[in-house]
Formats: sequence, C-alpha cells, structure tokens
Amino acid sequence: MRTRLIVIILIMLWAVALAFCSMCGPAHLSGDDLWHSDILWQLRLPRQVMALTVGAALAVCGTVYQSVFRNPLTDPYLLGISSGASLGAVLAILLGLDSFFFGIGLSALATALLTLFVIFRIALIGNRMHSATLLLSGVCVTLLIGAVVSFLMVMNHDKMDRIIFWTMGSFASVRWSDVAIVAPVVFLGTLLMRYLAKDLNLMLVGGDEAQSMGVDVERVKIIALGVTSLMVAFAVSACGVIGFVGLIVPHAARLLVGPDNRRLLPIAALGGGLFMLLCDTAARCLFQPAELPVGTLSAIIGAPLFICLIYRKKRLI
Repeated sequence: MRTRLIVIILIMLWAVALAFCSMCGPAHLSGDDLWHSDILWQLRLPRQVMALTVGAALAVCGTVYQSVFRNPLTDPYLLGISSGASLGAVLAILLGLDSFFFGIGLSALATALLTLFVIFRIALIGNRMHSATLLLSGVCVTLLIGAVVSFLMVMNHDKMDRIIFWTMGSFASVRWSDVAIVAPVVFLGTLLMRYLAKDLNLMLVGGDEAQSMGVDVERVKIIALGVTSLMVAFAVSACGVIGFVGLIVPHAARLLVGPDNRRLLPIAALGGGLFMLLCDTAARCLFQPAELPVGTLSAIIGAPLFICLIYRKKRLI
C-alpha cells in the first residue's frame, strides 16, 4: 500500500513538473500561448520527455548494478559504462556515422559492451569478482577513456563542440525522433528488469545462495548487464554522459521502500526521471541566456546528497 501511494505521488509530481517546466525558459510561455506554441511542442516537450526517460534509465541501471554486484557504490558512471558508451558516440561523430539511423546508438552500445567486458576481465580473480577490484577497474578504465576522448578532441578541432556535448551531457538538441528511438528501449528494458526483480533479490544474499535456490546466476547477470548496458548506451547516444543519477536515486528510493527490487525499481525509475527533469530545467534557466551542462549540474547536486546519505548511514552503524 505504501509503495502504491508513493508511485501515485511521483506520477502526480511528474505531471506537475512537466507543466511547470514547460513554462520555464528564455521565452516565457503561459496560458493559451503555452499550448499553441511551437517552442513547447518542438523544443521544450521533447527534451523534457527525454530527460524523464534518461533519468529513469540511469536510475534503473544503477539499481540493477547495485543488486548484481551487491555493492551500493556501483552505477553506470562509476563503473565506466557511461564513459565507454560516450567513446562510441564520439567515434561515430568523427567517422560520420551519426548521419545513419541508429549510427550513434549502435556505436555507443558496442563500446559500452566492450568496456563492460574489459572491466570484468580485469576484476575477475579466479571464478569470483571482487567489488573493490571491480570499482577500481571501472575508475581506471573511465580515466583511460577520458584521456582518449581528450586526445580525439585535440586532434579534431572542427568537431570539438559536438564532442564536448557528449562529455558534459545536454538535452539541448533532442527532438521527437530521438525520443522515439530511446524511449522504447528504456521502457522494455525496465519491464524486463522488473520481471527479474525476484532473482535480483536473491542475488543480494549471495551468488552461491541464489544458485542453491534455483537461480541461474550467470544467466541473470548476462541478461541484466546486457540489457542495462543497452539502456545506458542509448541514453548516452541521446544526451551524453550524466553522472550520479544511477548512484543517488536508488539510495533515496531505498529509504522510502526498502531493498526489495520489486518495489524499488519502479520507485527508482520515477524518481530518476523527476530528478533529471528538474536538473535539466535548472540547467537551462538558472543562467539565462547561457545553459549549463546538465551532467555538471547533476553532479553538483548529486555529490553532496550522496555524502549526506553516507554520513546518515554511518551514524546508524
């Protein structure tokens, strides 16, 4: 009952936030002007729907990663998956693949999966994957990819602006065609993760224990990580790298409904979408006519909140 009430409240907040954010911007819109304006239907609304979609995707992926690896500090950004996807997007831009249908998305997916494989191989010790080694591997790979992207920027001055877009995150150039590509992937991926929620719950206890309860641990890992990497890749292909959403939102959701993924995943999805929408609106409105990169703003907001959560948890120990 509590979870349903929270879901209803979050859906209502989505509707209120969409209406409010639609009126915010350099061109103030209200009343009849709002609903009959091309600015709303062609510019603001698609980027807002994409912000909701990407926020939900990153929050769901962070929740799944934390369950699979039994580590509350794991998310697509820290693990390097987002950076890997951004490298594919940058390469697609430099090679001219962005003019093809799914060109950036497929390239981002390929490098995201490759990054995931490399990190796993580094972190794998015998038949076990240690969380500390996994995180260190993710940080190292992220730094390496960042250096490669910086090198590509230096060597391609004419396309530097577009590359910076992917490294800092922005919804400024989103159109309805982008929403039509990303939203189905995120929606279906979220449904599949919700279907696997019971197995993910058992994996929180431990791989051996889950195996003894009939869970095909390796199969669930492959499906979960493959699907979430797909979601991250398409999210990054639309808006670039955005951090902390997949880290902070699942923690906040757990405070509301606990660790059960059957309740946690929908709350995280709704909360992540709302957080991302508000961040995007603030990014384009705080310093008008200039626009902040939404990835920068999400980190500025997310990092202190995460520190507060850590401090609160420490006090409870």
